[in-house]
Amino acid sequence: MSTNEKELRVGMVGYAFMGAAHSQAWRTVNRVFDLPVRARMALICGRDESKVADAAGRLGWEGHTTDWRELIARDDIDIVDVCTPGDSHAEITIAALEAGKHVLCEKPLANTVEEARAMVAAAAKAQTVGVRAMCGFNYRRVPAVSLMRELVASGRLGVIRHVRAVYLQDWITDPQFPLVWRLQKDKAGSGALGDIGAHIIDLTQFVTGQRITGVSAITETFVKERPLPAESSGLAASADGAGAATGQVTVDDAAVFVARLDGGGLATYEATRFATGRRNALRVEINGSLGSVAFDLERLNELEFYDAAEPGVEQGFRRILVTEGDHPYMAAWWPPGHIIGYEHSFTHELRDFLAAVAAGSDPTPSFTDALQVQLVLDAVARSAELGSSWTGVEPVPAPVTA
Repeated sequence: MSTNEKELRVGMVGYAFMGAAHSQAWRTVNRVFDLPVRARMALICGRDESKVADAAGRLGWEGHTTDWRELIARDDIDIVDVCTPGDSHAEITIAALEAGKHVLCEKPLANTVEEARAMVAAAAKAQTVGVRAMCGFNYRRVPAVSLMRELVASGRLGVIRHVRAVYLQDWITDPQFPLVWRLQKDKAGSGALGDIGAHIIDLTQFVTGQRITGVSAITETFVKERPLPAESSGLAASADGAGAATGQVTVDDAAVFVARLDGGGLATYEATRFATGRRNALRVEINGSLGSVAFDLERLNELEFYDAAEPGVEQGFRRILVTEGDHPYMAAWWPPGHIIGYEHSFTHELRDFLAAVAAGSDPTPSFTDALQVQLVLDAVARSAELGSSWTGVEPVPAPVTA
């Protein structure tokens, strides 16, 4: 560590899928990017002593604890990274901010609008004493997505007329898949809507620089009862014909909605965990008066771009391989043509977060940006409950920023 570098000690709450992804990024970020601060992986927290001890050694953390309150109370923790299910985001985050810790919180920000508002208020108060907060929408940090935003912002697409976005998964198509926490409203808040729908809501608003003002939605739960996990207890259960304990699925399996943007464009969204054969298929296409651009997560290093200004005999969608040194983030990695992957988006996320903390500036997406996504999720849920009724999205004062 350079004598000019300040060390920031990180405590992370959660060690499963997102905990592993964030840990990889914390291990990597200072080895790839030249930053004025250095992150130290000081402490990881989880409820199970043996599992969190194993995670600490496997993921590269110096110590571990089973009490997030202990983590926050420690004087040697500067940053709290929240990678837990949504039902604990507000409590952990607000406590961390009040203790003077910078916070990175995974998406969606909270399970309810009320919790998200409380988190925004806590972040605003902490900001007055130099404490920073950011929500982790990692797909913003895919270089191709950042370039997509630049193309739109520079006017290459003209007036935005259509946005279409889908996020398709199939990991719960088997009705015997167990009733994990993501399928329980009290823990997850919602199903496909909040889990993957939040990503495409944020991504499309980020790319276009426009906000969703109203929606008309339908949702569906295709499998309404599932086997309880072997370790589950305390859940209301019934017995099926074979005598196996089951519990109620209390979230949506799929959400489909149409929307209007504040720039006048129309948008369609689909988020489902029942698209058989689609493992993690995210695609966004933007159509404008002067051109179109599309991003497909399964081709993460590419964009499809159509320029209507080209001669008619040459027009057509062309591929942009986003691996050049002057493409967003790419100068830190490999020679042109050498691709990067999903995990790099988290490294870029931490790069931007640490740079903002070091500069004393506000990282994005802010908690206010994340609250706006929460308000869209809430409008979608209310519209579906009312039978596809057109439902306005309550505005928030701060713009969605880069």
